Amino acid sequence: MTKATPFLMFEGNGEEAMTLYCGTIPDSRVLDIARYGSGEDGTEGTLKLARALVGGVEIRIYNSPVHHAFTFTPSFSFFVDCSSGQELERIVGVLSKDGGFLMPPGNYGFSQRFAWLNDRFGVSWQINLP
Repeated sequence: MTKATPFLMFEGNGEEAMTLYCGTIPDSRVLDIARYGSGEDGTEGTLKLARALVGGVEIRIYNSPVHHAFTFTPSFSFFVDCSSGQELERIVGVLSKDGGFLMPPGNYGFSQRFAWLNDRFGVSWQINLP
């Protein structure tokens, strides 16, 4: 079966990001984790590659041992539809901590409430109350 899966590459903090996402977004959990072993390029015992469900969508998380000249961009974002205003505020509050807003929470005319932000890892999230 062919399928496309979002692939997020971090430089050392992938497990921290995955833990935050799985603890914040409903219907999320870690599926499996592979860790760097002795003699590999990454620090032994740290997350190498993981699969997680985030809001029911499978993603892959990779910790690159190599520094890259690029990072995440808002042109790719996770779009999360919330079931209540309280859920939206909770998710926005957690994900925006030490991040930054592209569009702060508000009514922009296309939904009841919406926020677009970059979390502290640079991953972009659009949080929506339809």
